[in-house]
Amino acid sequence: MKPTRIAVTGAAGRISYSLLFRIAAGDLLGPDQPVILQLLEVEPMRKATEGVGLELKDCAFPLLQDLIFSCDPEIAFAEAELVFLVGAQPRGPGMARKDLLEVNAGIFAAQGRALNQVAARDAKILVVGNPVNTNALIAIRNAPDLDPKNFAAMTRLDHNRAVSLLAEKCQVPVAEVSRITVWGNHSATQFPDLIHAQVKGQPALEQVGWDWYEKEFIPTVQRRGEAIIALSGKSSAASAAHAALEHMRSWVFGTPPGDWVSMAVISDGSYGITEGLVYSFPVTVTNGQYRIVEDLAIDEFCRRYLAMTERELLEEREAVKDLL
Repeated sequence: MKPTRIAVTGAAGRISYSLLFRIAAGDLLGPDQPVILQLLEVEPMRKATEGVGLELKDCAFPLLQDLIFSCDPEIAFAEAELVFLVGAQPRGPGMARKDLLEVNAGIFAAQGRALNQVAARDAKILVVGNPVNTNALIAIRNAPDLDPKNFAAMTRLDHNRAVSLLAEKCQVPVAEVSRITVWGNHSATQFPDLIHAQVKGQPALEQVGWDWYEKEFIPTVQRRGEAIIALSGKSSAASAAHAALEHMRSWVFGTPPGDWVSMAVISDGSYGITEGLVYSFPVTVTNGQYRIVEDLAIDEFCRRYLAMTERELLEEREAVKDLL
């Protein structure tokens, strides 16, 4: 079987370290699909990346057909079919999102240009490095020869957090939770939506109550990343890697019948959201192509949250307009 070329940036970082071994073991594409890993890192991290490479080789993964290291994105992205744009300056204690935006914007502009030149034309490109929505927009605008639908930003971690919290509240396995949506930006303005969610096929709100939903569930999901940083002094790594892997699996293999997942994708104007923003919607995936779920009822409560997170994304877009 022809190996799949998978590019991962920030290869020596904590998220990639949690991700690479799972890809090589077959957790992404299955136990029969060989892979070629193409790793990108900055020059100061070259030795650390080579060390990760030695560990990968020492695992003797049967599926790992080749391992390529480079500090040049055009080498790392050459013919890549699946791309994880993980490498970015992580958020630390007291660091504002605008600080992240300024540091990381140039990285994703350069990577967008490189992807435009050398990646497979049908590549699936997932932005994991924060701030993911606007970093994805920057990459899209710098890759004019690629379809914007080749790109997505990761809100699957927020989605998973929401699923876990709801399952815990209802004392059911996570498999009993469906139709969770995280709308908007991967930030504290995101809107984790239980209005359309179900537990054991029944409306979730009937089982948890509005007070818990509005006062506990929404702020807990919105601030979960900050809580982890406050406790550990570091941003999420293993859970982010798992979410990236799950996001890509859903994109490749599809979503379960009757359910959807949250993906930040280029807005087509659905639900009145400004066209061209990278905004998280509920999506279904069939044959590797995502589609925004249509015709969900959006009441005034939901609309207020959707507009709030949209405003933040518009402000972020304005801040990086020179790179678009």
